[in-house]
Amino acid sequence: MTDNDTPENDDLARHAAKMAKKKAARDKIMATKTGEKGLIIVHTGKGKGKSTAAFGMIFRHIAHGRRCAVVQFIKGAMATGERALIEKHFSDLCQFHTMGEGFTWETQDKARDIEAAGRAWAKAKELIADERLSMVLLDEINIAVRYGYLDVVEVVEFLTTQKPAMTHVVLTGRNAAGEIIEVADLVTEMELVKHPFRSGVKAQQGVEW
Repeated sequence: MTDNDTPENDDLARHAAKMAKKKAARDKIMATKTGEKGLIIVHTGKGKGKSTAAFGMIFRHIAHGRRCAVVQFIKGAMATGERALIEKHFSDLCQFHTMGEGFTWETQDKARDIEAAGRAWAKAKELIADERLSMVLLDEINIAVRYGYLDVVEVVEFLTTQKPAMTHVVLTGRNAAGEIIEVADLVTEMELVKHPFRSGVKAQQGVEW
C-alpha cells in the first residue's frame, strides 16, 4: 500500500470520477439546447415570492443593459422598494406603470376595478408590441383575470399571436388560469409552507414591499 492508498483518497477519487461522469452527461444534454425564444413565464400559487422572483428577472435585464417594463395590475399608490429603485436609478432602461388602485376589497367598486384593469391591459399590449423591450412584467395580472376584469381568451390570443418572437412576458399572481398555464413556456407554483402573517406579523418594509 502506498501513501496515497487511504480510504479518504479512495473516496475522493470515487467522487471525482462520479462528478466527471455527471459533467459529461450534462454537457451532452446542454449541447442539444441551442434555441432561443421569447418566453411566456408564469409565477403563481399561494406561496410568497411570485412578484419578488419576477422582479429578480427585471433586475437581471437592467444589469445587462436590456430594456424592459413593468405593469402593475392590482397594486395601487402604495410605495414599494422595487418601484422606488427603478424610477430613481433605472428609468432609462425600465418603464414602470402602476395602473391598479389596490385590491378589490379596497376599492369595493367592481366597475372601477374593471376599468383600471382595462387601462393596464391596453398599456401592457403597447409595451409587449414594442420590440425595443426584451421583457415585460405583468404583475398580478392573474388576479385581474381570475376576477373577470380581463377576458382570458383575449389575453391568451394576444400572447400567442401578437407577442414578438424574442420578447419575454412574465405573468404573476395566484390562481393563474388554466388557459394561460397551457400556453406558457415556464410555470412556477409557489407553495405556502409557513407565513408570519398567520402568527400575527404584519407585512414589513424590505420583505413584502
